[in-house]
Amino acid sequence: MKEEKAVVVFSGGQDSTTCLFWAIKNFKEVEAVTFDYNQRHQLEIKVAKSIADEVGVKHTVLDMSLLNQLAPSALTRTDIPIEQKEGELPSTFVEGRNLLFLSFAAILAKGTGARHLVTGVCETDFSGYPDCRDVFIKSMNVTLNLAMDSQFVIHTPLMWLDKGETWKLADELGVLEFVRDKTLTCYNGIIADGCGECPACILRKRGLDSYMRKKEERSEY
Repeated sequence: MKEEKAVVVFSGGQDSTTCLFWAIKNFKEVEAVTFDYNQRHQLEIKVAKSIADEVGVKHTVLDMSLLNQLAPSALTRTDIPIEQKEGELPSTFVEGRNLLFLSFAAILAKGTGARHLVTGVCETDFSGYPDCRDVFIKSMNVTLNLAMDSQFVIHTPLMWLDKGETWKLADELGVLEFVRDKTLTCYNGIIADGCGECPACILRKRGLDSYMRKKEERSEY
Protein backbone atom coordinates (compact mmCIF):
# COMPACT_ATOMS: atom_id res chain seq x y z
CA MET A 1 0.00 0.00 0.00
CA LYS A 2 1.30 3.44 -0.91
CA GLU A 3 2.30 5.91 1.77
CA GLU A 4 0.64 9.31 2.01
CA LYS A 5 2.19 12.46 0.51
CA ALA A 6 5.77 13.33 -0.37
CA VAL A 7 7.69 16.41 -1.43
CA VAL A 8 10.66 15.79 -3.73
CA VAL A 9 13.64 18.14 -3.76
CA PHE A 10 13.89 18.48 -7.51
CA SER A 11 16.56 19.95 -9.78
CA GLY A 12 15.63 18.29 -13.06
CA GLY A 13 18.87 16.29 -13.07
CA GLN A 14 19.35 12.53 -13.39
CA ASP A 15 19.29 11.79 -9.68
CA SER A 16 16.36 13.94 -8.62
CA THR A 17 14.29 12.87 -11.64
CA THR A 18 14.88 9.22 -10.78
CA CYS A 19 13.80 10.05 -7.24
CA LEU A 20 10.70 11.81 -8.56
CA PHE A 21 9.59 8.66 -10.37
CA TRP A 22 10.49 6.57 -7.32
CA ALA A 23 8.26 8.82 -5.22
CA ILE A 24 5.40 8.62 -7.73
CA LYS A 25 5.58 4.84 -7.44
CA ASN A 26 5.68 4.82 -3.64
CA PHE A 27 3.39 7.66 -2.53
CA LYS A 28 -0.25 8.51 -3.09
CA GLU A 29 0.51 12.16 -3.81
CA VAL A 30 3.74 13.85 -4.87
CA GLU A 31 4.87 17.45 -5.16
CA ALA A 32 8.21 18.77 -6.40
CA VAL A 33 10.12 21.78 -5.14
CA THR A 34 12.96 23.48 -7.03
CA PHE A 35 15.23 26.16 -5.61
CA ASP A 36 16.30 29.19 -7.60
CA TYR A 37 19.63 30.30 -6.12
CA ASN A 38 20.80 32.08 -9.26
CA GLN A 39 22.63 28.93 -10.24
CA ARG A 40 25.04 29.00 -13.15
CA HIS A 41 22.42 27.60 -15.52
CA GLN A 42 18.87 28.91 -15.16
CA LEU A 43 17.95 26.27 -17.72
CA GLU A 44 17.95 23.88 -14.76
CA ILE A 45 14.75 25.50 -13.48
CA LYS A 46 13.08 25.34 -16.90
CA VAL A 47 13.98 21.68 -17.24
CA ALA A 48 12.59 20.92 -13.77
CA LYS A 49 9.34 22.72 -14.59
CA SER A 50 9.01 20.93 -17.92
CA ILE A 51 9.50 17.50 -16.35
CA ALA A 52 7.08 18.23 -13.51
CA ASP A 53 4.46 19.41 -15.99
CA GLU A 54 4.95 16.35 -18.17
CA VAL A 55 4.52 13.87 -15.33
CA GLY A 56 1.68 15.86 -13.79
CA VAL A 57 2.98 16.80 -10.36
CA LYS A 58 2.55 20.14 -8.65
CA HIS A 59 5.77 22.14 -8.88
CA THR A 60 6.94 25.01 -6.68
CA VAL A 61 9.99 27.18 -7.32
CA LEU A 62 11.35 28.93 -4.23
CA ASP A 63 13.63 31.97 -4.32
CA MET A 64 16.92 31.14 -2.60
CA SER A 65 19.00 33.88 -4.20
CA LEU A 66 20.60 34.74 -0.86
CA LEU A 67 22.50 31.45 -1.12
CA ASN A 68 24.20 32.73 -4.26
CA GLN A 69 25.33 35.83 -2.38
CA LEU A 70 26.64 33.91 0.64
CA ALA A 71 28.19 30.84 -0.98
CA PRO A 72 30.05 31.56 -4.23
CA SER A 73 31.02 28.42 -6.13
CA ALA A 74 31.45 27.19 -9.68
CA LEU A 75 27.71 26.42 -9.70
CA THR A 76 26.83 30.02 -8.85
CA ARG A 77 29.58 31.98 -10.62
CA THR A 78 30.62 31.75 -14.26
CA ASP A 79 34.03 33.20 -13.40
CA ILE A 80 34.91 30.32 -11.05
CA PRO A 81 36.33 27.31 -12.94
CA ILE A 82 34.99 23.80 -12.37
CA GLU A 83 37.88 22.00 -10.71
CA GLN A 84 38.95 19.85 -7.79
CA LYS A 85 42.32 20.27 -6.15
CA GLU A 86 43.97 17.53 -4.15
CA GLY A 87 42.66 17.43 -0.58
CA GLU A 88 39.97 20.05 -1.19
CA LEU A 89 36.26 20.00 -1.94
CA PRO A 90 35.38 20.56 -5.61
CA SER A 91 34.74 24.15 -6.65
CA THR A 92 31.15 23.06 -7.38
CA PHE A 93 30.35 22.65 -3.68
CA VAL A 94 27.76 25.18 -2.45
CA GLU A 95 28.06 25.66 1.30
CA GLY A 96 24.87 24.83 3.20
CA ARG A 97 22.83 24.02 0.10
CA ASN A 98 21.22 20.77 1.23
CA LEU A 99 20.83 22.10 4.75
CA LEU A 100 18.75 24.99 3.43
CA PHE A 101 16.96 22.99 0.74
CA LEU A 102 15.72 20.38 3.21
CA SER A 103 14.73 23.04 5.74
CA PHE A 104 12.60 24.93 3.23
CA ALA A 105 11.25 21.72 1.69
CA ALA A 106 10.09 20.69 5.16
CA ILE A 107 8.36 24.03 5.72
CA LEU A 108 6.62 23.65 2.37
CA ALA A 109 5.73 20.04 3.15
CA LYS A 110 4.20 20.84 6.52
CA GLY A 111 2.06 23.55 4.94
CA THR A 112 0.76 21.10 2.32
CA GLY A 113 0.14 18.19 4.67
CA ALA A 114 3.14 16.09 3.64
CA ARG A 115 5.52 14.46 6.09
CA HIS A 116 7.75 12.63 3.61
CA LEU A 117 10.73 14.37 1.99
CA VAL A 118 12.67 12.79 -0.88
CA THR A 119 16.15 13.86 -1.95
CA GLY A 120 18.66 12.39 -4.39
CA VAL A 121 21.80 12.74 -2.29
CA CYS A 122 24.26 9.86 -2.52
CA GLU A 123 27.31 8.82 -0.53
CA THR A 124 28.54 6.17 -3.00
CA ASP A 125 29.30 8.20 -6.13
CA PHE A 126 29.82 11.72 -4.83
CA SER A 127 32.51 14.38 -4.73
CA GLY A 128 33.01 14.47 -0.99
CA TYR A 129 30.21 16.96 -0.32
CA PRO A 130 29.59 16.76 3.44
CA ASP A 131 25.87 17.48 3.04
CA CYS A 132 25.37 14.39 0.85
CA ARG A 133 26.38 11.99 3.61
CA ASP A 134 23.97 9.64 5.35
CA VAL A 135 25.03 10.92 8.77
CA PHE A 136 24.00 14.45 7.78
CA ILE A 137 20.60 13.29 6.50
CA LYS A 138 19.89 11.38 9.72
CA SER A 139 20.93 14.39 11.79
CA MET A 140 18.84 16.73 9.66
CA ASN A 141 15.81 14.47 10.04
CA VAL A 142 16.07 14.66 13.82
CA THR A 143 16.64 18.43 13.73
CA LEU A 144 13.61 19.09 11.51
CA ASN A 145 11.36 17.02 13.74
CA LEU A 146 12.56 18.80 16.86
CA ALA A 147 12.44 22.26 15.29
CA MET A 148 8.96 21.86 13.82
CA ASP A 149 7.47 19.38 16.30
CA SER A 150 6.68 17.07 13.42
CA GLN A 151 7.32 13.52 12.21
CA PHE A 152 9.10 14.04 8.93
CA VAL A 153 10.81 11.13 7.21
CA ILE A 154 13.64 11.95 4.79
CA HIS A 155 13.99 9.33 2.06
CA THR A 156 17.26 8.93 0.14
CA PRO A 157 16.63 6.21 -2.49
CA LEU A 158 20.08 6.68 -4.04
CA MET A 159 22.19 6.93 -0.89
CA TRP A 160 24.01 3.61 -1.33
CA LEU A 161 23.77 3.28 -5.11
CA ASP A 162 26.56 4.02 -7.55
CA LYS A 163 25.70 5.71 -10.86
CA GLY A 164 25.29 2.40 -12.67
CA GLU A 165 22.81 1.26 -10.02
CA THR A 166 20.97 4.58 -10.30
CA TRP A 167 20.50 3.93 -14.02
CA LYS A 168 19.32 0.43 -13.12
CA LEU A 169 16.70 1.91 -10.79
CA ALA A 170 15.50 4.25 -13.53
CA ASP A 171 15.21 1.26 -15.87
CA GLU A 172 13.27 -0.73 -13.30
CA LEU A 173 10.91 2.23 -12.95
CA GLY A 174 10.48 2.21 -16.74
CA VAL A 175 11.97 5.65 -17.27
CA LEU A 176 15.58 5.10 -18.34
CA GLU A 177 15.16 6.77 -21.74
CA PHE A 178 13.12 9.59 -20.20
CA VAL A 179 15.90 10.29 -17.70
CA ARG A 180 18.58 10.00 -20.35
CA ASP A 181 16.89 12.33 -22.85
CA LYS A 182 15.17 14.95 -20.71
CA THR A 183 17.31 15.65 -17.65
CA LEU A 184 20.06 18.22 -17.11
CA THR A 185 23.08 16.98 -15.17
CA CYS A 186 25.86 18.71 -17.12
CA TYR A 187 27.79 21.49 -15.34
CA ASN A 188 27.99 23.26 -18.70
CA GLY A 189 24.22 23.36 -19.09
CA ILE A 190 23.66 20.84 -21.89
CA ILE A 191 20.55 18.63 -21.61
CA ALA A 192 20.63 14.83 -21.99
CA ASP A 193 24.11 13.35 -22.50
CA GLY A 194 25.67 16.76 -21.85
CA CYS A 195 29.09 18.04 -22.81
CA GLY A 196 30.78 14.72 -22.04
CA GLU A 197 33.73 16.48 -20.42
CA CYS A 198 32.70 17.95 -17.06
CA PRO A 199 32.85 15.76 -13.91
CA ALA A 200 29.07 15.33 -13.80
CA CYS A 201 28.90 14.14 -17.42
CA ILE A 202 31.84 11.78 -17.00
CA LEU A 203 30.29 10.18 -13.92
CA ARG A 204 26.88 9.94 -15.60
CA LYS A 205 28.27 8.32 -18.76
CA ARG A 206 30.50 5.93 -16.84
CA GLY A 207 27.49 4.76 -14.85
CA LEU A 208 25.30 4.37 -17.92
CA ASP A 209 27.96 2.46 -19.84
CA SER A 210 28.51 0.16 -16.85
CA TYR A 211 24.82 -0.57 -16.45
CA MET A 212 24.15 -1.12 -20.16
CA ARG A 213 27.14 -3.47 -20.40
CA LYS A 214 25.87 -5.55 -17.48
CA LYS A 215 22.35 -5.54 -18.93
CA GLU A 216 23.64 -6.85 -22.26
CA GLU A 217 25.67 -9.54 -20.51
CA ARG A 218 22.58 -10.71 -18.61
CA SER A 219 20.52 -10.83 -21.80
CA GLU A 220 23.04 -13.20 -23.40
CA TYR A 221 22.29 -15.89 -20.84
